[in-house]
Amino acid sequence: MKQSIKLTYQRIKPFVSPYKWLFLGAIVFLVTASVLMALTPSVEGWITTSLMNDVLAMKAGTQSGVNFAYVLQTIILLAIMYLIQKGSNILSGFMLTDAIQKMMRDLRNAVEMKIHHLPIAYFDAHESGDLMSRIANDVDTVSNALQQSFSQILNGILAVILALTMMFRINTTMALCTMLIIPISLLISRIIVHFSQRLFKHQQDAYGAMNGTITEMYTGFDEIQLYNRQQTAIEEFEKINNNLCQSGFKAQFISSLMSPLISLVTYLGIGIMAMMGALNVLSGAITVGNLQAFIRYIWQINEPLNSISQLSSTLQAAAAGFARIFEILDTEEEVKESETPLCVECLKGNVSFEHVRFGYTPDKILIKDLNVEVKSGQTIAIVGPTGAGKTTLINLLMRFYELNGGSIKVDGVDIKDMRRDDLRSIFGMVLQDTWLYGGTIEDNIRYGRLDATREEVVNAAKVANIHHFIRTLPDGYATVLNEEANNISIGEKQLLTIARAILADPPILILDEATSSVDTRLEIMLQKAMKNMMMNRTSFVIAHRLSTIRNADCILVINHGDIIEQGSHDELMKQQGFYADLYNSQFADCIDEE
Repeated sequence: MKQSIKLTYQRIKPFVSPYKWLFLGAIVFLVTASVLMALTPSVEGWITTSLMNDVLAMKAGTQSGVNFAYVLQTIILLAIMYLIQKGSNILSGFMLTDAIQKMMRDLRNAVEMKIHHLPIAYFDAHESGDLMSRIANDVDTVSNALQQSFSQILNGILAVILALTMMFRINTTMALCTMLIIPISLLISRIIVHFSQRLFKHQQDAYGAMNGTITEMYTGFDEIQLYNRQQTAIEEFEKINNNLCQSGFKAQFISSLMSPLISLVTYLGIGIMAMMGALNVLSGAITVGNLQAFIRYIWQINEPLNSISQLSSTLQAAAAGFARIFEILDTEEEVKESETPLCVECLKGNVSFEHVRFGYTPDKILIKDLNVEVKSGQTIAIVGPTGAGKTTLINLLMRFYELNGGSIKVDGVDIKDMRRDDLRSIFGMVLQDTWLYGGTIEDNIRYGRLDATREEVVNAAKVANIHHFIRTLPDGYATVLNEEANNISIGEKQLLTIARAILADPPILILDEATSSVDTRLEIMLQKAMKNMMMNRTSFVIAHRLSTIRNADCILVINHGDIIEQGSHDELMKQQGFYADLYNSQFADCIDEE
């Protein structure tokens, strides 16, 4: 337990250090408030003792009335103490809130920055919904826990220490007996935490699983409706939701036992101390005002113990959240990149694959020994059956994954010796799956080059044959796409991504089924536009419709990660090999359809 706390502190220390003065100020005001809270019961006891003595003196005939002046002075003193105490609490809360919120801001920034340095393989292995849950829900859970618990725990510790100090001043024997409440309460807490901590980890994992499922379902909502899988989706959600419900119930119920059990121990302690105190008052060992103060101090011990027990569920959820956040922060980053900047303008676009070896896992090698030489300005088509390794080749070229062996060079420079930002800046990429964000059409096209002028954006749209469509929209280029960009068709989204790549004006183009989502008429127009765009540029084109890549300078036929054939369309057709079979099968399908 101590090792876990120490490790957690070491991990969170870098986020605390910048705001240590805010935390220190909050602690100073908390200490001030706690000291005043510890003194007030004794001061209140002065009034009780004074009134008791005045009544006894009046009965004995030695005094004619109550000393109201003393009582009034004491009440004024109490009022001042309470005002200072509440003012200290307010200042402490302000400084603490400021420090914690800034600390959480830095933690979110750290997670966001970390995500941009993680390898693509990490995102392939984790659901996006679960990652969103870690960044949003888990950080909020930690923030709420710190906000609620930091002051209460510190205030509680101080309250217990100060209350015990004052109790020993009143009566040592009674104070020693009262101290038994603390170890018994801590033992109860330890037992309950032992059982509930694992349950809170399951609860946070269940939250992540539910978020991942919801994200997946809403992303594929149209497909669920199309294939009438609504009931299946509902059953899957109910299963995950029930799992979350059961995990949450068990965690919350077990942790909720802590508060009533600790209160029970406190009530028993108060009953015993009341009897001992009454006997001490009768014997003259303590005054009645001191007995009143002593009982108040027992409650001052019970209140922080009870508060901490009530915070148990929050603290344990925060601990689980911390663990999930630091799982991201502790993940191994991409291989360290070169610090030497690359002259992107100097590149011609020659690309070579030399004895490339790669597998998504070390025990399953997909590409065994790939060798390809691509000259600047050539258009290279990559074809093959599904799962042959076509997209993998592009992922390696973009350095989304690291090679297991061999090298990939651009103009003789190994891509491992390039900064990733420099490497990826030389590529323009259009994928089969389009990506647009909530914003205007102009902003989405300009994403390819943020400093582009309006005229350049329009020219790129014209080359992509999307300009006329944009002009027909009510707001033209100022038309706002919604979050899913589903207020335009799939083909139109693809045209916008092509316009974005045209605007970027890169030396090397990658087109992965770039025209798969447009109709035949638009495809012909795009083929002409892309031919102009690819002129004097090295281009890699992945295509399933082989009729679209007949004019490629070189066609690479990939199967099982290896290049089994390469050459022009006419050369490959003459070989009557794998490519010819693929091409003829597609042509035969067209004949059958007719």
